[in-house]
Amino acid sequence: MSQGEAGEGKDEIKPTLSPYEEAMEALSSLITKRSRADKSNKGDKYELLFDYIKILELEEPIKKMKIIHVAGTKGKGSTCAFTESILRNCGFHTGLFTSPHLIDVRERFRLDGMDICEEKFLAYFWWCFDRFKERATDEVPMPTYFRFLALLAFKIFAAEQVDVAILEVGLGGKYDATNVVENPVVCGIASLGYDHMEILGNTLGQIAGEKAGIFKRGVPAFTVPQPDEAMLVLEEKASDLDVHLEVAAPLDASVLSGLHLGLEGEHQYINAGLAIALCSTWLQRTGHVEINYLEEMTHLPEQFVKGLATAALQGRAQIVPDQLIESESSGDLVFYLDGAHSPESMDVCAKWFSLAIKGDYKQHNSYASNHGHNELGPSHDSVEISHHEASKKSSTQFLLFNCMSVRDPELLLPRLLRACASHGVHFQKALFVPNVSVYYKVGTSASTADTQVDLSWQLTLQRIWENLVCGEKGNDVKNTDHTYEEVTDDSEKGAQSCENSKVFPSLPVAINWLRDTVRKNRSGRSQVLVTGSLHLVGDVLRLVKK
Repeated sequence: MSQGEAGEGKDEIKPTLSPYEEAMEALSSLITKRSRADKSNKGDKYELLFDYIKILELEEPIKKMKIIHVAGTKGKGSTCAFTESILRNCGFHTGLFTSPHLIDVRERFRLDGMDICEEKFLAYFWWCFDRFKERATDEVPMPTYFRFLALLAFKIFAAEQVDVAILEVGLGGKYDATNVVENPVVCGIASLGYDHMEILGNTLGQIAGEKAGIFKRGVPAFTVPQPDEAMLVLEEKASDLDVHLEVAAPLDASVLSGLHLGLEGEHQYINAGLAIALCSTWLQRTGHVEINYLEEMTHLPEQFVKGLATAALQGRAQIVPDQLIESESSGDLVFYLDGAHSPESMDVCAKWFSLAIKGDYKQHNSYASNHGHNELGPSHDSVEISHHEASKKSSTQFLLFNCMSVRDPELLLPRLLRACASHGVHFQKALFVPNVSVYYKVGTSASTADTQVDLSWQLTLQRIWENLVCGEKGNDVKNTDHTYEEVTDDSEKGAQSCENSKVFPSLPVAINWLRDTVRKNRSGRSQVLVTGSLHLVGDVLRLVKK
């Protein structure tokens, strides 16, 4: 049933939900329609987490779990993906909890490298949800959305008796739901930068203080090279808690025996170095290894190399040809997806995109392609081949962008534009769209069918972009507010067009416009960078992989 049909019959018949959709409705009921910086909700009291753990009878199981806990602004998800892949390749039964999900909430809970199956998810979900529902009071209300998911992860990992649980902090560290862990085996702090400042503070020192909240007395911790201001705070907090804090060196590519990391981009060598340190320490502290891999950095065990080469993470430096256009002709519309959303990660994303579209990221000798191992659908190889076939074609670059209103586009967009320009990449048009999924719903019903979407934020992004591009070209920027054309073309209904950009009322309309553009220009190929928001990346994946 289409959303339109479902909407028309809303008053008479309520559509029957599948068991999974019922669970998504229940999960959606836990989302508070409020900014994350608002502390007025009773469910935000941190100490409630310990009541929740008692309700789920998880106190002892969590104490027994052999946990690796990772915080950071950028790279914590990648570090966790590398860590899980290494330990799985060492033969351990792994549990990985990450956020956010891109297409399906089950992506947050991975067992042995695979999303938890629907059957197990539903069994654990209702066990936890019903228990909370039965015992909810004014003093201990239902847990909020992210807290529930973190508690569910603990339940899943305890029941599945994983050998190692790798937990990615959701936000900050000190007051994150994952931080109920009192005795992890080892902690990691990935690169720090400016993000979520409305909650974590305005200086790198304040942000570092929040992240260091995951340090536990006497538990070893690793970080990566950090700005001085952040490093000083991390060292101070570590010293207070008798934590042995070490800086993990970035991985030297030469130890990979000619293979590539499973995750793209030079910055991944930093995350891989941190993952190696975390895994080595975990193996030593759990009595699984005699060798100190950290001192043997000139040689990595084969399981480590395989783990690093086959690690996979959706929405980070991911290349996906459009399935619809692909079926019509080869490689004419390719999406380059990266969930970068901080100023520093804009630089990294721009560099990756600029090199990737020039075909510099060859994957032919990667472990994944040599061993037919690819968890994320179309491999980079298939993209390379279609690029090769299309190499006689001229290419055009587009930007598809949105970011949350708590982020500062005045910081993000200039970084992106200038970093791309420094690599000789200039976007023909920037397309700004609202996210398809709404923040207060999870599951298939989470896409908004509302035609009256407020586009004021996207128009703000457009204005910033036009000023930037005109500034770069040295044009007069005074009239950018008046360059809108009302568009009559059907595929662009309601689009607001400027010289260098368009605002579309929805993502499907923007993607249809891109497809029509490609169809009209058979001799060219379109390369679309999708960035600014992991939610946007997830929405695009959902649409182009159909």
